[in-house]
Parts: sequence; C-alpha cells; structure tokens
Amino acid sequence: MQFLVYILVYPLLWLTSILPFRLLYLISDVVFIILYYIIGYRKEVVTSNLNLVFPDKPQEEIIALRKAFYRHLCDMFLEMAKTISISETDLKKRFKIKNPEEFKRLEKLNKSVILIFGHYASWEWSIVLQNYINFKGYAVYKKLANPHFDKLVRAIRSKFNTTLISTKETISIINQNEASGIKTITGFLSDQSPRQSKDVYWGKFMGIDVPCFTGAERLAKNLDFSTAFLKVTKLKRGFYEAEIITLAEDSKAYSDYELTDLFLRELEKQIHEAPQYYFWTHKRWKHRKT
Repeated sequence: MQFLVYILVYPLLWLTSILPFRLLYLISDVVFIILYYIIGYRKEVVTSNLNLVFPDKPQEEIIALRKAFYRHLCDMFLEMAKTISISETDLKKRFKIKNPEEFKRLEKLNKSVILIFGHYASWEWSIVLQNYINFKGYAVYKKLANPHFDKLVRAIRSKFNTTLISTKETISIINQNEASGIKTITGFLSDQSPRQSKDVYWGKFMGIDVPCFTGAERLAKNLDFSTAFLKVTKLKRGFYEAEIITLAEDSKAYSDYELTDLFLRELEKQIHEAPQYYFWTHKRWKHRKT
C-alpha cells in the first residue's frame, strides 16, 4: 500500500517541480482557496494558536494573520515540491545568505557547530547552506513512516550535499565524525513539542510555559561545539534570506537551558516581526502550564 501511494503521488510531485515559478504560484492561489475556504485544514488549530499567543490582538487582525499564513503555507508546500528539480544556481538566487562570513569565522574556531532554527519562513530551502561552508553538513529529521518517501526526501537533500540523519542516528554519527577529526555543522529544528516527562524542561515560548527540546543544547555543551541560530526571513514570494546569529562560541560556559532560552527568544523576535510566516498548524502549545 505504501508503495502504491508513492507511485501515485510521486509523478504529481515531479510534474509540479518542473513548472515555472509563475505557474507554480498560480496553482498555489487555487490551492489556497480549496485549503482555506473549502477544506478548512486545521483552521481551528491555527485560530486557537494565534488567539493564545496574541491575546490582545482584535479578532479582525487574527483572521487577517490566519489568511496570510495559509497563503504562505500553500506557497511553501509547492516550493518543497519544486526542490525535487530546482538547480543549485536557482536555489541560491532564491535563498541567499546575508552573512556567509560568520560561517567562516565559526569555522576558524575549529569547533563543530550546532545550528538551531524553527519552523519559520522556508526551513526546507536551508539545505543550500552546505554550499557556503567547509564543514560537513547534517540535518536532523524525523524519519518518515513511508520508506519510499523517506528515501525520496533523503535524495532531494543530498543533491545539495546536506546529509539527513534521523534523531536516533544523531549522537553516534556526530561522535564518529569527531573521533575521525571531521568537523560538522548539524541543523536542528527545535521548536516542536516533546513528549511530557518528569525531567522535561519547561521554558517560555511566546509567553506560554511549554515543554522544550533540549537535545541540541546538550550536544553542544557535552561535545564543546559552538551554537548558532539561523534566522530565515521571507523577502517576498519565493525569495528568502538567512542570517547566521552566533549564540555561543563556548557552549559549555552557559548554564543549563540558557542556550535553549536564547534560541526561543530569537525565534520569538521573528514571529513578532511577521507572524504569518510561522508554522501555526503545529500543535506547539498542546502541552502547557495553565
């Protein structure tokens, strides 16, 4: 059944990927109408999240933000499909690095780097970062249930020299590289909601106490890596800019959870600047202290 789904869906993804961007965004406009007005995909979740973190905004503004978010969401999904066939040259034009010299500065410290970012703007196109650095690039991801789509995703990322590693593989692969003297930069999407447990760290995110992933911080401190934040800004439709913000050159010097809190503050700044580009369909605040 999983293979059947794959062979039915993949041709549509591939055909979408070879369309010119102008036509791609016309399709996105149609998909938006269907998704927002007809299907109403997770509209209750999005509305609830926006009302929760922006309690002082009038309902008219919440609705406007919700609509703008769904337009961005449709664009982003089609841009993800476009990644199947997009060239490196085209991707570099559409996803620029604001300060590539900061990568070079971090490399001169001769420490591997943990790069933390959130589900904001276009995290998918950040795979082009590997072409600006000398360190070996990894991106931590959650393995897909369908092995055929999982293989496809890995193949798409690898053509830009970034290697996907599952959460279970992360520690062993990073340790192997360190033991071999290979410096790495490893990207973590760290704004998801972890499973609740007695020892989970509760931090403030958008003014709400929520459980937080701390794996990126723990790795950086245990292995003496530098820690940086990737700020991705949407400039206009189909064009993004990424800025590398160093959080810690010496991660071990920071107290427990301090780096996680620094990451959350940087992500919050992005969200307040342009809330419509955050991934509001995630149930990020499903576990929270009341």
